[in-house]
Amino acid sequence: MAPMNTTAVRSLDYLAGNWNLSFHDHSFLGWLITGSYFACAIMAAVFATFLNRLEEKKAFHFWLLISTVMIVLGINKQLDLQTLFTEVGRQLSNAQAWYDQRRVVQFLFIMVLSAAILTAFIWFAVIFRDLFRRFVFIFCGLFFLLSYMIMRAAAFHHFGEVIQYDIEGIQMKWVLELAGIYMIIGAGLKDMFALRANELDRE
Repeated sequence: MAPMNTTAVRSLDYLAGNWNLSFHDHSFLGWLITGSYFACAIMAAVFATFLNRLEEKKAFHFWLLISTVMIVLGINKQLDLQTLFTEVGRQLSNAQAWYDQRRVVQFLFIMVLSAAILTAFIWFAVIFRDLFRRFVFIFCGLFFLLSYMIMRAAAFHHFGEVIQYDIEGIQMKWVLELAGIYMIIGAGLKDMFALRANELDRE
């Protein structure tokens, strides 16, 4: 194995490769999805505040976590951090002379990432299992988004063909993302309005 190019590895510019800190998806749908993530985050934060006032602590923490996740995903939609990770791996493989074995490393990375994402989802479902029936569509929406994240990370394998598949110009990745986001928004608004109506009836 050739010696590692430590000077190159220490360079942040080198590690970033072709990635740069800027907005990466300037298409209409790109901004629509980004805006939808933040709209979902705002709705979740408002609902969490409302639930906190009603002293529904577990539901409050549920929606606060949903809001945080949506903000992170919205930021990532434009910063495209998965491309940064890919570039760092590619640059390291070049600097450390293991580029020919990169497929094995990529496969292991996808397996670890998928396991981490699924573990996080299972942990979330277990922690908030008492709310599952009430917010079943939120759990389904999150599952849609997590499925997209895993397939997006595996885009250089066969899953890439799935998320790039389109019907009349509409790509499957857009369907997965938007369906997940708006399932959460729709279910959240429905429950919030129902609670508000019950509160008004009691008054």
